[in-house]
Amino acid sequence: MSDQGNGSKSMRAGTEAEIRVSSRDVRQDIPFFTGTLRFRLEKIFPADHPRVAVLAGHGVRLRLETGAAEPPGTLRILTEEPAAFAAGATVLTAPNGMRIEIEMLDPPLRIPDTEHAFVVRRLRDQDPWVIGRAGMLYRDLIPSRLGGTIIASHIRIPNGGPVPDMVHFHSVGFQLIYCYQGWVDLVYEDQGPEFRLLAGDCVIQPPEIRHRVLFASDNIEVIEIAVPAEHVTTIDHDMTLPNGTLRPQRRFHGQRFVHHKLADAVWSPFRIPGFTHRDTGIREGTDGVANVQVARFQSGDPPATRHTGDILFNFVLQGAMTLQGEQQPDVDVSQGDAFVIPPGMSTRYAHCSADLELLEVTLPGLFETSVDNS
Repeated sequence: MSDQGNGSKSMRAGTEAEIRVSSRDVRQDIPFFTGTLRFRLEKIFPADHPRVAVLAGHGVRLRLETGAAEPPGTLRILTEEPAAFAAGATVLTAPNGMRIEIEMLDPPLRIPDTEHAFVVRRLRDQDPWVIGRAGMLYRDLIPSRLGGTIIASHIRIPNGGPVPDMVHFHSVGFQLIYCYQGWVDLVYEDQGPEFRLLAGDCVIQPPEIRHRVLFASDNIEVIEIAVPAEHVTTIDHDMTLPNGTLRPQRRFHGQRFVHHKLADAVWSPFRIPGFTHRDTGIREGTDGVANVQVARFQSGDPPATRHTGDILFNFVLQGAMTLQGEQQPDVDVSQGDAFVIPPGMSTRYAHCSADLELLEVTLPGLFETSVDNS
């Protein structure tokens, strides 16, 4: 009696969740869910004429209930081998009418073909800021996303302090965080203890590296670039960061973590005459997937140029200039503005202010630039 009582108390102390699904006849549903879909029958009642069956599998508990008011809905099963799961079927219908979709557990990353366009996004046009993940404010720098290839965001946190973030990772092909104003404390998998990213510094977040934003200064602003535009963010509830490991040369899907510091920058001639630049080491770190440079106007009258890259994005860090594009009206750009130059288009950075600095992000990392003498 005593043991049974303790056992009942222990069971009552637990918590379970069920998704209720309408059934026409539980007895007809059970063979399909346990056989074809590989669920396990856990409860069934009443014995003489079952109206309820509880099944568990693939991280889900289903309560099949005869006559339940809810429509059957759709059940998605993600598996490493869809072709071997339900005799190759990818869409099935259960006896109760529930739609079943069998899909790849971790599908390969797909980056859409770039829809090239000449894009200018100006801060003074009062583009809206929207509230995004962890309460951060986002401003879209490429509204068209170039057909879904890339997203560029100007992100800010007005009030500093602890950031309500969790250990997470992104399924991306490339991702950059450039600290534009203020500072932020970050921590990354296998990269040692937390560190402070200062204004002018940047990091790349290799695909699926676990990381967390810890603390931010007041009015922190960052520029974040990610490829493709739509990508999955996954919370890792099992990892704690820092994880006590230092492996700076570790590759995550072919890329390694890069932390570029403004304080250590070396300046050299830029691809466009009249400018100097600091290289971030990101082209090497991504094995040529992308490159990130900060260009600074030096002197003279920069010529018109053309490039052969796929994506060439710029954010005006400070200063001003006139962007002259082939068959486009001249556009004055200044601090906080962004623009994209498509491949093959002749452009010129004219009337540059002495303090002009540009953040340039290019994919791929290596391409050709030619002076346009036409």
